[in-house]
Amino acid sequence: MRYLLFIFLFLSSFAWSARVTPEAALQKLIEGNDRFMKSALEHPHREDERRTETAIAQKPFAVVLGCSDSRVPPEIIFDQGIGDLFIVRVAGNVLGPIEQASIDFAVLHLGASLIVVLGHDKCGAVSAVVTGQTEGIEPIAKRIEPAIEEAKKQKGEVLENAIKDNVLHVVGQLKGADEFEELIEDKKLGVVGGVYDLQEGKVQIIEQKKP
Repeated sequence: MRYLLFIFLFLSSFAWSARVTPEAALQKLIEGNDRFMKSALEHPHREDERRTETAIAQKPFAVVLGCSDSRVPPEIIFDQGIGDLFIVRVAGNVLGPIEQASIDFAVLHLGASLIVVLGHDKCGAVSAVVTGQTEGIEPIAKRIEPAIEEAKKQKGEVLENAIKDNVLHVVGQLKGADEFEELIEDKKLGVVGGVYDLQEGKVQIIEQKKP
């Protein structure tokens, strides 16, 4: 047991030492998304050597909390490979205890330096809350409702605003997590939002609203 604990701590320390900056991690994702849009995918880190390496330990450079929608696969739209991204997917890209615990593991133990909350246009979960058709998805709808209320106060199309507000609401939740506070202050961890355009294939990075 002590031996296994030693191995775990060693691998965790190695992951932290290999951490890239949040800015560099975001740039890698932006560049990958640009390749995806241009149909110039590199499909990195898919060779046999990479599978062997990651079978021993993983050290993803970023976490993506994304929607379960089949049209928004993070590894593809960001052109990343095996071991690059730690993916947490749930309808409406909402944040609950299970999602938070998964992200905690990726950041605190695997050394990911960036969290991207990834929404997308025409999101079915957000649309269901906007139209009041939430039967069967009540636990998800409850977490989206604050964004809907905020969107109704704004100019423009409610669904479009709600999708962005939902992403930013989750960004705010993650930034406010006690376990991330010091990492964010020390600029070892970044948390950003993004909205994916289903037609264009572009991920637009969006800023959290200032109080």
